[in-house]
Amino acid sequence: MSDYILEVDNLTKTFPGVTALDNVNFKVKRGEIHCLCGENGAGKSTLMKVVSGVLPHDSYEGKILLKGKETNYKTVKDSETDRVAIIHQELALSPYLSIYENIFLGHIKTKLGIINWNNLIIESRKFLEKVGLNENPETIVSKMGVGKQQLVEIARALSKDVELLILDEPTSSLNDVESEQLLKLILELKEEGITCIMISHKLNEIMEIADSITVLRDGKTIVSYNTKKENVTEDIIIQGMVGRDMTHRYPEKNHKVEDKIVMEVENWYVYHPEYPDYAVVENASFYVKKGEILAFCGPMGAGRTELMMSLFGKAYGSHCKGKLKLNGDEVHFHTPKDAIERGLGYVSEDRKELGLILIQTVKDNISNSSLKLLSRFGVINNHKEYMEALKYKKALNIRTPSIEQIINNLSGGNQQKVVLSRCLLADPEIFIVDEPTRGIDVGAKYEIYCILNDLVKNGKSVIMISSEMPEAIGMADRIYVMNEGIIKGELSAAEATQEKIMTIALQKGENI
Repeated sequence: MSDYILEVDNLTKTFPGVTALDNVNFKVKRGEIHCLCGENGAGKSTLMKVVSGVLPHDSYEGKILLKGKETNYKTVKDSETDRVAIIHQELALSPYLSIYENIFLGHIKTKLGIINWNNLIIESRKFLEKVGLNENPETIVSKMGVGKQQLVEIARALSKDVELLILDEPTSSLNDVESEQLLKLILELKEEGITCIMISHKLNEIMEIADSITVLRDGKTIVSYNTKKENVTEDIIIQGMVGRDMTHRYPEKNHKVEDKIVMEVENWYVYHPEYPDYAVVENASFYVKKGEILAFCGPMGAGRTELMMSLFGKAYGSHCKGKLKLNGDEVHFHTPKDAIERGLGYVSEDRKELGLILIQTVKDNISNSSLKLLSRFGVINNHKEYMEALKYKKALNIRTPSIEQIINNLSGGNQQKVVLSRCLLADPEIFIVDEPTRGIDVGAKYEIYCILNDLVKNGKSVIMISSEMPEAIGMADRIYVMNEGIIKGELSAAEATQEKIMTIALQKGENI
């Protein structure tokens, strides 16, 4: 019997105008945790889609061997028969079904065509216990947080008696505690003999659990490491990913912050959209100076996104109260359009749901918020629209064969650059960027950091929400710490440390 559960031999996969995988070779040993690294667009997700049958056998060239036998998958169902399961970055649960229904969806056992629902509920408890999810199996999935939904996905995979589990960016939407719990679970699955392949941009997590690491770049296999035998560091992995040494993770800060306050919020309250008596954000007060990057830190669920969305034309909440001032004048926004017209720009943390129209082209997504600037008498100047989109493609190094490419075909990092381009074209004075680097690689992160620095260099102001404390410390001039809907404290860049941020976030007390 071969030591390898999975072998990929000279795999090539092309899409119209793009070679996603170019002669890739990849091997995974039985019972190991194998991490797959690479920049956005390197081919990681495409490789796993080929392995798991999402992309059928006749759509690529090369061989895939599972347990020594060549596969010929036409659908995901075929790979599941061979005890292979894939959990995608965008969870594939049915939000209106219960936990136990989601666990057995697609492989429900029947007797004479009749489903014994009580047996399914009882059986589901076994898998929920295995993944450490203490929830009633009849709970509707949409009522739970993303971290718990991720565990339901893993429970579903285990219910199929999985032998090879593929996880694509499993912690990208989780907070630190949830991420640590999930990594612990993956290690436990390894002890039970389940082989795991994990795609991740979080190098600290990779270093924590990986037995071996493979780096892809531009659709090609660059290098593989055995972490138990080789001295592998984050810097070595980054060099393989981006093809160059990145001594500094963050560009040098030369922000010329002016004393002028361009935005001021006083005693701001935000009320839940479904429970109008419940304040999600309480008594928030803060200010933004011209030419500065201001960061909001805190655990997920702290109320940071709700605060910023409510300020951006009441995009969140049943109602709000408090004062919002721009350049000293009190303003009242009723819609996001009002906010855009007064110089605010907002980049959502959920680019696919709230930031992009996935069936439109790169060009259309860039121009969507600026059609008034690109038209005359209600008629869009197509040439001007094309040239503006082309300008931002070049300026932000958006990797796409054409600005007429459908946005859904781009990698996450390039999609994020398109969202930023749209905001830049609208030319706001204040940019609100919510988790601007979530789910993207270190190379693309650095490029986005440079874009933010260029903005403040040109006299704009940036409000950045970030769950990654090193990112906030590395980029911001000032940091507000938020938790439980309350701004708990403020730190300058010089005094900020991860320990201080966490101490402030967890302290009891009222708003500063």
